[in-house]
Amino acid sequence: MTGMTYKNILLPIDLGHASSWKKALPVALDLARLYGAHLNVLTVIPDVGMPVVGSFFPADFEKKAREKAQEALEKWMDENLPEDLDVKADAYVAVGTIYDEIIAVANKLNIDLIVMASHRPKMKDYLLGPNAARVVRHARQDVLVVRS
Repeated sequence: MTGMTYKNILLPIDLGHASSWKKALPVALDLARLYGAHLNVLTVIPDVGMPVVGSFFPADFEKKAREKAQEALEKWMDENLPEDLDVKADAYVAVGTIYDEIIAVANKLNIDLIVMASHRPKMKDYLLGPNAARVVRHARQDVLVVRS
């Protein structure tokens, strides 16, 4: 053990895919408890702001989508975090490209450990899923990849 201590843990999840958190959540919770760390749960929704795509959506679409995602994430936390959780946990929603937003939020929140699941959608990326691989490559934080 290197004496490393984590104070701020980020758990990125996809609300539509339990595989993004089923195995990663218990690991993140254990580490948060072990270190007395703050747990930050993040979900990323796609950006539809590109002119071609954006023209098909109402002007307030992104705001409403973000609000719905925030509600869904808070509901998810109520249902999946233990009632007796003895560490602080917050919900965050970001809009954009998954790996870019994970890194941006990690930097903004002064995260020191990212815990995320990796799956192998079509085995084309046989070590990590594409988002996890990019986060591992580009994040300045420690990244713990949990196989799902």
